[in-house]
Amino acid sequence: MRVAFLVAPEGVEQSELTEPWKAVEAAGDVAVLVSTEEGRVRAFRHLDRGDSFPVERTVSGTDAGEFGALVLPGGVANPDALRMDRDAVAFVRSFFEAGKPVAAICHGPWTLVEADVVRGRTLTSWPSLRTDVGNAGGTWVDEPVRVCRDGDSTLITSRKPDDLPAFTAAFTDEFARASTPR
Repeated sequence: MRVAFLVAPEGVEQSELTEPWKAVEAAGDVAVLVSTEEGRVRAFRHLDRGDSFPVERTVSGTDAGEFGALVLPGGVANPDALRMDRDAVAFVRSFFEAGKPVAAICHGPWTLVEADVVRGRTLTSWPSLRTDVGNAGGTWVDEPVRVCRDGDSTLITSRKPDDLPAFTAAFTDEFARASTPR
């Protein structure tokens, strides 16, 4: 299965990109870096500059139908930029409309709020998003990882880099479930 990792050109939390990426590849799936601009994305290690990674696809030229799942890493600046990009928001929404699993960590759910896909769902995130999630009609919980199955769609969320082992285990299980014929 091909898994899209959607990130802004700058500000993604490096561990929240690289650890899920490794988990996707270890599961035998293909990770694809999608961004709002061509070139490279600059990751951060909290507030310090991290590595840069090559963009494989731009969101404006990419159809969510090419992928079986979506991962939204966090970092404060990353989802803040994504939620201001109409194509990125539409890309995220299309995964929910198609019933494909979506995984988001830390500040990643900000993009979910903008896509109007948290209403009626229970999720976790970095604690500062609690009010945003509630205002968007979702229920926020303080748990290392939360799996919310709602009809055909599945949303896997997590709070922070310390929760990455639980997050990657949960979403790789859900991605495998989604790729298994029923």
